Amino acid sequence: MKIYSLSRTFLKFKHTIKSMNIRSAFVVTCKSKRFWLWMLAGIIIYLIPVTIRYATSNIIIPFLNWPGYWIGHVIPGNLSEKILVNMFFPGAAGAIAGEVFIVNIIKQSLNIKTKYLSRFTGAMFFVSAWSLFQFCGYQLAIYMPFSPGSNLFESYFVFPLNYTIATCSIFTPTIIYSIKNFIKPCSIN
Repeated sequence: MKIYSLSRTFLKFKHTIKSMNIRSAFVVTCKSKRFWLWMLAGIIIYLIPVTIRYATSNIIIPFLNWPGYWIGHVIPGNLSEKILVNMFFPGAAGAIAGEVFIVNIIKQSLNIKTKYLSRFTGAMFFVSAWSLFQFCGYQLAIYMPFSPGSNLFESYFVFPLNYTIATCSIFTPTIIYSIKNFIKPCSIN
């Protein structure tokens, strides 16, 4: 029943999707300030731990190194860092890209179901592209200069965790916008 309901959501836009130009929607998405804000913020958040590692020449960041050891090959030793960072890039950045792209395709505001479905699709697309990049980099076996046994790129064993985090990260923009509205200063008369 749920699958039928989700497919029906996109089928009612079938005539719009046939008559629109995907290329023009892609171009408008790439020109969107909201898209670039989330993309650049996500990349900056992703690069903060990398910069700390290279600045300190230490692979371990104490406050982000929980549980501190690998559990099998699936749960990395820096799980808290991975969740915090991946919630923004590629997860939320992809979610916003998907939402902006679908808004540009159907040319109207999205209902809740279509909004989160487009965010999910965007997050999955971005995480797939990022995982492919990580996989290719891992195969090159580029090791960190200060930690000879550590590959610069992620192992493919953590890719299922990346997809799980991306699934949850479709709510990150909503949470951030709610916090922003909550702490927004009130005008005093």
